[in-house]
Amino acid sequence: MENIQELKPLQEKVKIRGLVRIAGWIFSSWGSIVGIAGIYHAFFGEPEANYYSPEKWDFVTQEQWLRWSGFEITYGMACIGMALLCWEYAKILPEWIVREKKEIADFLK
Repeated sequence: MENIQELKPLQEKVKIRGLVRIAGWIFSSWGSIVGIAGIYHAFFGEPEANYYSPEKWDFVTQEQWLRWSGFEITYGMACIGMALLCWEYAKILPEWIVREKKEIADFLK
């Protein structure tokens, strides 16, 4: 591979590994938030409909609420799994690639 420092005038270097790592951090953050919310909803929370209904668990049953919190936990874990997958994939990618510069469209000049 040629040295990154010796770029030709019509070439540019693009960071590749960092993009995948950033996607991993976004998946990890979002998955953690959703997973923690799901655990809270499963054990401590209740739907807002309980505050406005004459009887508790009248509009949304407890079974439906637990199904929803289970979905939240599963979705959070799937996002964390995607984060781990992104981080593992980033290990095999090059840090930088060199490519030809793209021409700016005429209307942007």
